[in-house]
Amino acid sequence: MSAQEVAQAFVQHYFTQRDANVDALASLYQPSSCMTFEGTMVQGGPAIVQKLKSVGPVKHQVKGMDVQPSTSSSAMLIFVTGSVSIGSDNPLHFCQMFQLVSTGPGAYYVHNDIFRLNYGL
Repeated sequence: MSAQEVAQAFVQHYFTQRDANVDALASLYQPSSCMTFEGTMVQGGPAIVQKLKSVGPVKHQVKGMDVQPSTSSSAMLIFVTGSVSIGSDNPLHFCQMFQLVSTGPGAYYVHNDIFRLNYGL
């Protein structure tokens, strides 16, 4: 699969699970994985999932995605933009960046994850 195909499959899987079953995301992270969520950094799958759960129910609509190679041929950066509804609130714009690192042929984990809401757009 090309980097674009991997990224598309990852983004579809991530946001489907994020909206429906956030606990299923734990397997995408390793103990060394870091997430910065609105300026607060957490490390490791359980802490990342707990942070995501603390937001409450969400519904994402992905509107754009860009992919670049990262520091080696076994890693890539994915930048996602879209809107998110938190609970029953009106949608807000968001951006999220992932660095995926390969653990073997066709297998990746999220090493870095940065999420920000975009206010005033």
